[in-house]
Amino acid sequence: YFEFLLSCIINSYKVDGFSQKHVFITGCDSGFGHLLARQLDGKGLHVVAACLTEKGAADLTAAASSRLKTLLLNVTDSASIGRAVESVSKEVGERGLWGLVNNAGRSVPIGPTEWMKLEDFTKVLDVNLIGVIEVTLQFLPLLKKAQGRVVNVASVLGRLSLTGGGYCLSKWGVEAFSDSLRRDMHPFGIKVSIIEPGFFKTAVTRLDLIEADLRRLWTRLPQDVKDSYGETYFDDSQNFSMGLLCSPDISKVTRCMEHALTARFPRTRYSAGWDAKLFWIPLSYLPSCVFLKGMKFNIL
Repeated sequence: YFEFLLSCIINSYKVDGFSQKHVFITGCDSGFGHLLARQLDGKGLHVVAACLTEKGAADLTAAASSRLKTLLLNVTDSASIGRAVESVSKEVGERGLWGLVNNAGRSVPIGPTEWMKLEDFTKVLDVNLIGVIEVTLQFLPLLKKAQGRVVNVASVLGRLSLTGGGYCLSKWGVEAFSDSLRRDMHPFGIKVSIIEPGFFKTAVTRLDLIEADLRRLWTRLPQDVKDSYGETYFDDSQNFSMGLLCSPDISKVTRCMEHALTARFPRTRYSAGWDAKLFWIPLSYLPSCVFLKGMKFNIL
């Protein structure tokens, strides 16, 4: 009980001067990024929110205060990242950048590994991993000025691989990159946190998009490969568990992000959602045979 009480006290300490701090967030068109931008804006921080589309930027601008700024960003485009750094640099001045939240991501194509082509992997890796690395590298000088925070959005699927394709690979990569970055930036006073959400209802987990892309992958397979799986495999492989487990309360994730940015003592890792805490992360510590048996009997 004493340890729990002490942990609560430590977690409650906040940094000072919210009104003097700038945070840059990627992937703010919808989902976690959109909500976090509004949340931090409401707390008085200066938010620069990066959106992929003009509609996403307009929707966020309409929902926030005049303090919040938006810009367009494609994390797979080096020139686009460079323009974002230039714009943010003008905003923050000599204070530097307090927080960088690498939130932009995509899930599809996902599916059985044999159904994939190399470009199916790179489509996801370019956004979820290479994009995170390049955005971070380009913003590091501004972060060092402020001795700021980096918050990288991984996933419980960065702890165990539930499906083929680039998504799980990218999230394992985000975990490793974040751990390396934390070690390397420690002498400069930069703190690095990883967010490991369970399943939440966002654009990344939209079942209609995932199922449509699975059908695309199945349709292009050679007949001999289809025959090896059997005619009913595609229908049987539609995983209902994602729809069952997905929580609509994405504030569970953004509260973790906010704590990582504003707490005096941020955590190294944050697991968000009951499924992450009680199922996926504990499962990741069990022998691989347990996971494989769960797959065999359609428990997972």
